[in-house]
Amino acid sequence: MSASAGTGVFMLSLTSIPFCYLFNSLIYSNSAEALWFAGCATVLILTISGRFILKKKSPVDPLFYVFAVYSFLSVVNLIIGLEQDNIIDGFVTFYLREAKPHVNSAHGHMVSYWEGCVHYLMYLLMIAAITWGDSYRAIGLYWVGSFLMCAMVYILGNAVGKYGTDVGPLFILHMLYILVSVWACFRIFSQPPSWDVQLIDIKEVPRTKLFHRPLDLMFIIYLIPALAFCVFRGLIVLDCTSQWCHDYSHHFEPYLKDPSGYPKVQMLVSMLYSGPYYIITLYGLLVPGCEWMPDLTLVHSGALAQAQFSHIGASLHTRTPFSYRVPPDSQAIFLLVNVLYTLVPQALCYRCCTQPAFFLKQTLEKKNE
Repeated sequence: MSASAGTGVFMLSLTSIPFCYLFNSLIYSNSAEALWFAGCATVLILTISGRFILKKKSPVDPLFYVFAVYSFLSVVNLIIGLEQDNIIDGFVTFYLREAKPHVNSAHGHMVSYWEGCVHYLMYLLMIAAITWGDSYRAIGLYWVGSFLMCAMVYILGNAVGKYGTDVGPLFILHMLYILVSVWACFRIFSQPPSWDVQLIDIKEVPRTKLFHRPLDLMFIIYLIPALAFCVFRGLIVLDCTSQWCHDYSHHFEPYLKDPSGYPKVQMLVSMLYSGPYYIITLYGLLVPGCEWMPDLTLVHSGALAQAQFSHIGASLHTRTPFSYRVPPDSQAIFLLVNVLYTLVPQALCYRCCTQPAFFLKQTLEKKNE
């Protein structure tokens, strides 16, 4: 398949920049000239992009077109984040004024950057893989975890937080995006794994004891305090009366008590899903043949990366009320703990995906041979 399809998608995503500026100007100027210019530019750019995308052989995978649209929207999210920080102006001014309040919250601000940078990169990588005929299941599973965390916090946070009464037509439109994304998640899960492992490695690795696998031993040691940490923060947002919970939330993470509802939902989701994950992962690192380990670590790593990026950024952002921001004298400890809590699972995911022999069963691999 020609690489022009992927190039066309990349060019199409960049057209969101003039689109946003033109339509924002159109709304404010309310002139026929602006409308005519915006319409002509839209037709011209879509025609050129369509020629790139459909030149020679068009992609068969329907997710190609889904990710093409999502890459366009990701650039729009990046524009929203930049305009909120006053780095640019005049692109989405009207939208920020009229949109749902969630967008202007600290959490929504960080989600805009995550969508505009990390998700955008993942969309382009998956589109390139589809164009070249390669497997994109690993990147897709990472995106699945990130999307699911973002969607759960968004829906539940709007339901229980102070923005719950501001649900409007844009929320319904966002639900359509979530439904399409859920369908995309099932499509990614249905793809076969593509582990490149020699049979001799599978025969030898299960015989290796834990003490002969120092890296896995370090991960197991990490998982125990990580489990305690995610449960501890979950208890804080549930208003635990323990003095430890009160002191930690007051001195290190007052954002956990923010009335927006997003940090509360995020910590509860982490406790209810990350907690069992750490226990299951302990088992997977101890017992050979757990073939679900690479997939599970990919999904969880994506979810945790998205959650921690939003949480760390919102805890320090100026859009968060001063009383709920991390105190200046506690920022070093806050960043150290949360960054380690974010990065170690990424390293565990990398280990499971690049050296999966310990997690594969010998009987299945013999059939493949």
